[in-house]
Amino acid sequence: MKAAVSVRYGPPEVVRVVDDEPAPTVEDDDVLVRVHATTVNRTDCGYRGASPFFIRGISGLRRPRVRVWGTEYAGVVERVGREVTRFVPGDRVFGYAEGRFGAHAEVVAVSVTSMIAPVPDGVDLPSAAAATEGGHYALSAIRRAGIEPGQRVLVHGATGAIGSAAVQLLVDLGVHVVATAPTAYVDLVTGLGAEEVLDHQKEDFTRTGLEMDAVLDLVGKSTFGACRRILRPGGVYVSSDLGPYAQNVALPLVTRLGRGRRVVFPFPMETPEVIDYLRVRLESGAFRPVLDRTYPLARIVEAYRYVESGQKVGNVVIQLAEADGHEASSAPGRA
Repeated sequence: MKAAVSVRYGPPEVVRVVDDEPAPTVEDDDVLVRVHATTVNRTDCGYRGASPFFIRGISGLRRPRVRVWGTEYAGVVERVGREVTRFVPGDRVFGYAEGRFGAHAEVVAVSVTSMIAPVPDGVDLPSAAAATEGGHYALSAIRRAGIEPGQRVLVHGATGAIGSAAVQLLVDLGVHVVATAPTAYVDLVTGLGAEEVLDHQKEDFTRTGLEMDAVLDLVGKSTFGACRRILRPGGVYVSSDLGPYAQNVALPLVTRLGRGRRVVFPFPMETPEVIDYLRVRLESGAFRPVLDRTYPLARIVEAYRYVESGQKVGNVVIQLAEADGHEASSAPGRA
């Protein structure tokens, strides 16, 4: 099969596209998916570059334990193991494969008990492929913070894959959302449903006098110390980044001892229930991943470079097959 392969850690250039990579084996509880679309995201970049270093404890100490990275996928079921009854060949599916990986290839094998779900009618495969990485990190942040309907939540970095998903999922939850975005994308984030969008190139959101129940820093560009002043008593700060000196891992232990403002680290939730939650929101139109650029697999190195440039808005898609004919319905977040 054609696949993007890397046998060592490093910059985007360690990845090369080959035509003769062995196809994955299919175990009894596996689903073999013909990949129509995948993505290059922050998670893929982290594993490929082994950054932060401790990620090697998962991906392989000296060299990658897998040859093909790729976490997000959408496509058509080609074959199922003999114990699988939930899917049949021809079903459109999407999912998340962190741990097993392999989505940057023409076919990927995943367990039927992993994060895999049917693609709703009316949702195209590129949009479905881009729904899980940002979607599940955003949902994890929301749930770890204990956010409830009616609260006021600020999303810092609302143009990223995680941030743009968080805005939509929070709006669907009935939360008053304040978001930050650069000047060029204020209107885009407003279209996602945020009730107020602050241009972070013109003002420091931590000095606006806002009073928020939670701050979700989904680009890791702020700190608890800076955001503390806009948090209400008992408010929660969540960051998608470890923070300076890994403080966002230590601060939850310190701040939970009191009853004041606290820090929560959004350890990701990767269960079938999570992808089903995202599937329902895709089906209803409450969530549509923001799509930035689309590349063919042959240009995946270029896609990696673009993602790491910090310029992307939403998601970068790698398309391996032609459009599947299921047009996405018009909804906020479609780009």
